[in-house]
Amino acid sequence: MDKSPVESIFLGTCSIYPFLSKMISRLPILLLSAQLAFGQQSGFNTWPAYGGDPGGSRYSSLKQINKGNIHALKEAWTFRTGELETYEGTNAVEKAAFEATPILAGNTLFFSTPSSRVFAVDAATGKQKWLYDPKVDLKKHYSEITSRGVSVWPTERNSKNKNVKRRIFIGTIDGRLIALDAQTGRTVESFGNNGTINLREGIGDDISMTSPPAVIGDIIVAGSSMGDNYKSDFPRGVVRAFNAVTGKEMWHWDPLASDTARKTGAANAWSVISVDEKRDLVFVPTGCASPDYYGGNRPGDNLYANSVVAIHATTGKVAWHFQVVHHDIWDYDIAAQPMLIDIPREGKKIPAVAVGTKMGYIFILDRITGKPLFPVEERSMPASDIVGETTSSTQPVPLLPRPLGLQKVSVSDAWGFTPELKKRGEERITRYVNKGIYTPPSLQGTLVTPGNVGGVHWGGMCYDHDKNILYTNINWLAAIIRLVPREKLEEDNKLDNERSMRAETGMQFGTPYVMKRDYLFEISGNDWMIQTAPPWGTLNAINMSNGHDKWQVPLGFMVDTVKYADARKWGSLNFGGAIVTAGDLVFVAATRDGFLRAFDSGSGEMLWESMLPAGGQATPMTYQVNGKQYVVIAAGGHGKFLTKMGDYVVAYALE
Repeated sequence: MDKSPVESIFLGTCSIYPFLSKMISRLPILLLSAQLAFGQQSGFNTWPAYGGDPGGSRYSSLKQINKGNIHALKEAWTFRTGELETYEGTNAVEKAAFEATPILAGNTLFFSTPSSRVFAVDAATGKQKWLYDPKVDLKKHYSEITSRGVSVWPTERNSKNKNVKRRIFIGTIDGRLIALDAQTGRTVESFGNNGTINLREGIGDDISMTSPPAVIGDIIVAGSSMGDNYKSDFPRGVVRAFNAVTGKEMWHWDPLASDTARKTGAANAWSVISVDEKRDLVFVPTGCASPDYYGGNRPGDNLYANSVVAIHATTGKVAWHFQVVHHDIWDYDIAAQPMLIDIPREGKKIPAVAVGTKMGYIFILDRITGKPLFPVEERSMPASDIVGETTSSTQPVPLLPRPLGLQKVSVSDAWGFTPELKKRGEERITRYVNKGIYTPPSLQGTLVTPGNVGGVHWGGMCYDHDKNILYTNINWLAAIIRLVPREKLEEDNKLDNERSMRAETGMQFGTPYVMKRDYLFEISGNDWMIQTAPPWGTLNAINMSNGHDKWQVPLGFMVDTVKYADARKWGSLNFGGAIVTAGDLVFVAATRDGFLRAFDSGSGEMLWESMLPAGGQATPMTYQVNGKQYVVIAAGGHGKFLTKMGDYVVAYALE
């Protein structure tokens, strides 16, 4: 290979200095190594973790695919998992959701399916290398049938163990943490009990894992998932750390340790935990204490529930916490991965944590102290009229960035395709209570805005480190929450049947009330109509230099675009996140219409879309192998979201 002009000058000049000449001759290699190390730490050049990098910024510095050539992006390969065959003889398809984001280690992609099966495929060709099946019994009851992905250890940042065989870690929906040999897919028998740790042992059979464990140094940190509307005394949402080599428990942290006298549980971390290895910190997003919609058994703020908690990874000691909801009775879990970013301030970069919430609030916190970097104020909120319930008199509200999504509903917000449908919406809105965000559940029924699907949902946010722009997709949907005295449930069920009312029921055993949950929309055939004025789903960009909005555009559609000419202006409910690249592109699927799309990250203009073979309720990822950049997404549908089911992983590249 011919030398570059710069190499020629340096090598010629330094020939009389053998040592210096040798070092400079290695400079390109050293620079490349440094670049790769930086990229793998920050998610810039590859995709080694669910969120792109350990801090979940979902950013790639790759720009082979860019806004100038995005029109030439075509399907490169498709892989099928055969997942639907595993559901035969069960009702799993009704709950299953293929929400995984693959990770890249070497030239191999690793990902999991809803039933917690793990695949390794060649990143360039999509050819299967191995499959591991934990043989989850899908005939048993699970609150969620999903797995958002796997984790790899040791990471490229782990210099101490760089020669150790890689392991892939999967948390299963039946409560196991399993270590697999990344080369063969076989269990690592030296870890735990022949490769497995039973996470339910000593805690309870309600424990599942739906998100990948966090990896920091030689420590694996695992949260848990549970269906916390069923009863008040669910297991505690204990977070546990294990030695990555042996599986020995190093520490555990109970978010409800101060509530031992109260009949409550959960406050679990079911979403993705973020990692700052330099500072020995993991950032744990917690959910609501159980049950979600009545807190009479758990008075007070419920410390550490609905919080981001920074924990020292080596000791398990809490460094700080920030609670985003006091005494949650709206199912406002922190569903999105806390995103570790740097905020520009007075010529400096301040290490920060961006916390996206179902309320549509985004809290920007100092990563070292937990203090807000944009103003947050405690505002008075409506009180509950439910006997036994005492709501918090105030809730924290960020002044910047501004709230996103549906914050309040009145009759003037009613909407419909026709005057008759609009009138139905008006009548329905009139029937229920809404005093704005944090209106408590009621016997009459409350319009909760935003509903429990967000705002910002589990798909999370992404961040362009160079431009200091945060991107997130948002749902605009009100939930209808009604509390029914337990002794009147049978009578209430009869009335619902007579009115042909649909409602999801949460029994909330151990409390005086059963919860019924519905949403402010109608379904007619394949058309979903929200009964409030659009937009119903948006993609948003926020300038983190000042906290102000940059742009907002509708995301997708969920009604017939031939029948309704403006359908693309209305947006769609969405599940799954976005990623941003240095090619000035934001990639996102998530919507009901089945498309993967690319937007201009500077303007929000949609530049490209491709129909997926099944619902794309997952977050895409991107990487480069053999000189070619790929964009990959899981397309398997979402049972509860009623999108087309499938078993696909689809890769795109330039022609």
